[in-house]
Amino acid sequence: MSGRRLQIATQVNGDAVEFLCEPEQTLLEALRDELGLTGTKEGCGTGDCGACSVTLDGALVCSCLVLAAECEGRAVGTVEGLAPGANGGAAPLGVLQRKFLEHAALQCGVCTPGFLVAADALLARNPRPTEAEVRYGISGNLCRCTGYDKIVRAVLDAAAELRGGAE
Repeated sequence: MSGRRLQIATQVNGDAVEFLCEPEQTLLEALRDELGLTGTKEGCGTGDCGACSVTLDGALVCSCLVLAAECEGRAVGTVEGLAPGANGGAAPLGVLQRKFLEHAALQCGVCTPGFLVAADALLARNPRPTEAEVRYGISGNLCRCTGYDKIVRAVLDAAAELRGGAE
């Protein structure tokens, strides 16, 4: 580390935040180490697994490939922001989180935050995804435990509920 820390002002999950980081520190490291948001996980550190997926100005990114300094003045969304009222304490589960539980779409949990963020980004763009579109939308995320069918079913079920069950 260089020792010269940068002051970053950004929005995380809708809240204005400021933090100090090293110029070479990744967004993943800053979220976990500087802001205490440990929901975002490191799987590979090379952008291949999707465990560290977050949104940056609404676009899905691997936080291990983004420098924290690049977030100055931008909006970051993490898994912690998916639960309603998430920043106010013990929040209820969001629809996606609940559907992942109902469909047993998780096992060890390392990949789950990345899948949730990727699915949320997909549903923000496309509230009526087909199965193929869900599979494509989560294709940057790897799971070594569950397989993908339960995850896909959970996302499709969440999409239906978020639309009010209307087909």
